[in-house]
Amino acid sequence: MDQTQAPTMTADEEARMIAALGQVFDLARNGDAAALAALIERGMPPNLRNEKGDSLVMLAAYHGHVDALRTLLAAGASPDTRNAMGQTPIAGAAYKGYREIIDVLLEHGADVEGASPDGRTALMVAAMFQRTEIVELLKQHGADPEARDERGMTAADAAAFMAGRTGRPAH
Repeated sequence: MDQTQAPTMTADEEARMIAALGQVFDLARNGDAAALAALIERGMPPNLRNEKGDSLVMLAAYHGHVDALRTLLAAGASPDTRNAMGQTPIAGAAYKGYREIIDVLLEHGADVEGASPDGRTALMVAAMFQRTEIVELLKQHGADPEARDERGMTAADAAAFMAGRTGRPAH
């Protein structure tokens, strides 16, 4: 066999590998820091991404698992890996209102703006969903309240727009 050609897998081997990888992503989704640490110790790359482009960090952050997130970041995983839709872990945590997750991401060098391809920042996401504590935290870390997305909206505009849609007052 040519040394530059990767070995081929049978359909059964490929199916088993896909299932095993799915279980790895479930570990991040479910916050199993010990299992993730054991796999990393055995050589698993901490920046794995699934078919949606979600990294292990994205899944741990989005589901609020601080210990799993710390484990991945300590192993060298990027705090800023975007998924296939261009979303960042910090924007997902802002949407969910997970202050401690955001603190950990920022401690590990995450971009405080965390802007998606359409320019929507983590601050805009937090403002849209009335996450006032997160809005303040992001601003304290340098998020730009005057940043505009591709529609020209700022975080305050996004909050006002969503408040109008939901009947809630904008903060």
